[in-house]
Amino acid sequence: MARQSSVPPQCCKGFMRFRAFWRLLALVPVAFGFAPVGTALGAAAELGVRHRIDLMVSAEPDSPILSRLRGAKGELSLTVRLSANSKESRFFGMLRPSFPDIVVPDGAGQPLVKQTKLWEEEVCHQRRGLPKVTVTQLGGHFAEGEGRIEISAINRHIGLLVPPDELTPGIKLDSGSDSLGPFYAFRAQTRNSRLNVDVRIYSIDCSL
Repeated sequence: MARQSSVPPQCCKGFMRFRAFWRLLALVPVAFGFAPVGTALGAAAELGVRHRIDLMVSAEPDSPILSRLRGAKGELSLTVRLSANSKESRFFGMLRPSFPDIVVPDGAGQPLVKQTKLWEEEVCHQRRGLPKVTVTQLGGHFAEGEGRIEISAINRHIGLLVPPDELTPGIKLDSGSDSLGPFYAFRAQTRNSRLNVDVRIYSIDCSL
């Protein structure tokens, strides 16, 4: 009786090597890929954002306030329309900050109103774009008596005459970053009184 060989045919050897190779590939993602990728995705999903809005008021070098009333006292008030559409905030309305006891600086390099927080979200939420902010009115006065300067600047409206001291909103400024984080910036400027209201919208990372 002929003795059977213990050496498998070449076709069987190839099949066994092929099956062992694919078993090895199946183990690689388990050992190296699944845990880190899952952790990274989980961490990214927990990262949300809160928005903060700051403003600052300054005068152009050719502003009559700087040329005639340096050192004089005055006050300013603003009306700012804000729409924050995240489900957590759902804020829409008019903000009316006021700034009494302003002293007109000696030069244009110093602000009338230093950078001040206007509004900030208390709840962290998913990223759904920036809040919509529009400065619609700027009013106030500086000095007293014959040298008094009144400020009454508003936006242009369809169907109405252009206001004498028109307030032009939405002038884009360079974005940047400071101690509070990265910000998007824009300016509202008055035509005759030559005042600037600079607005910064901060996007602050937070955990959901």
